[in-house]
Amino acid sequence: MKILTEYEAKKILKKYGIPVPREELAKNEKEAKEIAKKIGFPVVLKLISPDILHRTDIGGVILDIKDEKGVIKSYRSIIENAKNNFPNARIRGVLVQEMLPHGKEVIVGLVRDKQFGHVIMFGLGGIFVEILKDVSFRVIPIDKKEAMKMIQEIKGYKILEGVRGSPPSDLDALADILVKVSKLGQEFPNIIELDINPLFSYEKGAIAVDCRIIMD
Repeated sequence: MKILTEYEAKKILKKYGIPVPREELAKNEKEAKEIAKKIGFPVVLKLISPDILHRTDIGGVILDIKDEKGVIKSYRSIIENAKNNFPNARIRGVLVQEMLPHGKEVIVGLVRDKQFGHVIMFGLGGIFVEILKDVSFRVIPIDKKEAMKMIQEIKGYKILEGVRGSPPSDLDALADILVKVSKLGQEFPNIIELDINPLFSYEKGAIAVDCRIIMD
């Protein structure tokens, strides 16, 4: 079994035309600073290690960094936190990512079922997925029409339609991503599990903020 890092997983998403944030992997403080300047502030820094899954719990993710000084300080802090908590972990570097405006959080997942093969999932993402378990499932492959049905099936669909003055989500963009993930599952039968969580959904478009892929 191989767990891909966020950086590796997102490279696969990009190949399938699934939007991801502007980001680059930094191997040292100087690289992190240069990448941040190139992307433009504010940025997010994230630890990249195949051995540390829950990075937030150990201070491995720092948001809304506004300047070069903040990048250096955050880089040092992330590496130090990783070494203190997981001294033997392999550290690939630190991902420098653009800080995106907050969107509605949804999740797109793929699980390999012994009986049905790959099953695709859609639902409200972030903390909601654990609490509400408001998700819909289909056996792949799916087309755009089926993807749209999946989106409309969840109880939280009204949130995506736009409530109390919040703008509606771009349902077309979400359906498009579901179809692309379905295709990815067809072409990578060795994927055991794939999670895009959160996928930020906007009035126009959607972006995969974080992704995890487990392969055999």
